Amino acid sequence: MKKSVVFILLLFLPFYLISETLSLISESAKNGIVLYWDSLSETGLLEKNGHQLSFRKGEKIALLDSMLLIMVDEPEIQNNEVFVTKKFMDKVNELFKTDGTSSFKVGAILIDAGHGGKDPGALRTYKINGKDVSIREKDITLNVANMLKEKLKTSYPEKKIVMTRETDVFLSLSERTDIANTLKVGENEAALYISIHVNSSLNSTASGYEVWYLSPGYRRTVLDKSNSENDKSLFSILNSMMEEEYTTESVMIANFIMDGLKAQIGNQSKARGIKAEEWFVVKNANMPSVLIELGFLTNYDEAMNLMSDKYLKKATLGIYNGIVAFITHFERSRGFTSVK
Repeated sequence: MKKSVVFILLLFLPFYLISETLSLISESAKNGIVLYWDSLSETGLLEKNGHQLSFRKGEKIALLDSMLLIMVDEPEIQNNEVFVTKKFMDKVNELFKTDGTSSFKVGAILIDAGHGGKDPGALRTYKINGKDVSIREKDITLNVANMLKEKLKTSYPEKKIVMTRETDVFLSLSERTDIANTLKVGENEAALYISIHVNSSLNSTASGYEVWYLSPGYRRTVLDKSNSENDKSLFSILNSMMEEEYTTESVMIANFIMDGLKAQIGNQSKARGIKAEEWFVVKNANMPSVLIELGFLTNYDEAMNLMSDKYLKKATLGIYNGIVAFITHFERSRGFTSVK
C-alpha cells in the first residue's frame, strides 16, 4: 500500500498538565464517531466522515487518514477504559468536521499460484477407474489462480490483476515476494497479495479449507526509511502503526474470503477457520496478504473434490466474492478497515 507522511500537526500537551480527562467511548458516541479498540495491542481507530485516526495508549503520535502524523496528548487506560483530554477530542472533532476528500482504492491484486515447475507441492496418486492418477498441488493452484484472475479482470478492468506465474514454472519464495514488493500502485492505492495453496497431512482423515494471515506477533519493516529522514525517532512508531494496519486488513480479507468459501462450498468440505502463522510469502509481502489452503490432497474424498472443475469453480467464486467484499468495504470507507 503506497502511503506517505505529509507533515506533522502539533497539538501535544503533557497529560499531567490537564486535570480533566474524558471517556473516549462516551465522547465518541456523543459526537457520532465510530471507535474501534484492540485491548491486546492497546491501539485504536476513530472514524467519521471518511476520516480515520489511528492512535495508541501512551503514544504522543497519531496517524490521520494513513498519511498525516499528528502529535497528541497521550490516551490513557483507567479501569480498562480509554481516556483522553478535552484538547484531544476538540482536535478530533475539528479534523472530522468535513467529509474526507482522499479516495483510497485497491489499485492492484497479485495472485500467487503456489509451487510450480520442478516443485509440485503436495502430491498424491490414487487409483481411479483402474488407472493410477497423480494429483499435484501446482496444477490445482494454477487452475484456480487463472479462473480468479479472469473474474477479477472482468469486474475490475481499471485495476492491475497480476499473477506470480501463469504457466508451470518454478519460482522461489523470495522471487514471489519480490514481485509483490515491486508492484507499482498509485498514490492512496493499496495492493493485495492472495496466495493459493493445497494442504497435505500424515493423517489421511484431515480435511477442510483454511485462510491464513501473518501472526500479529511478527513485526516487519513496511516503510521506506528515507521517508523519515527528518525525524528518525518517529520511524519505528509509524512503521509499527502501518504494520498493524496491514495486519488488520489481512484479517479482514481472510474473514471475507472464509465467508465466501463457506457460502459456495457448503457441506462439501469443512471450514477450518482463520489462522495466523509466519508464512514466508505472507510475512515478506509488504502489503495486506493472505494464504488460502483449498483442502487436503491426502484425504481421498477431498482429493476427488480438488480434481473436480465444478468444485474448483465454487472455491474460486468463494475467493472472488471475498475479495470483492473487501474491496467494496475498503473503497467505501476510504481505506478504513476494522476486524469484525
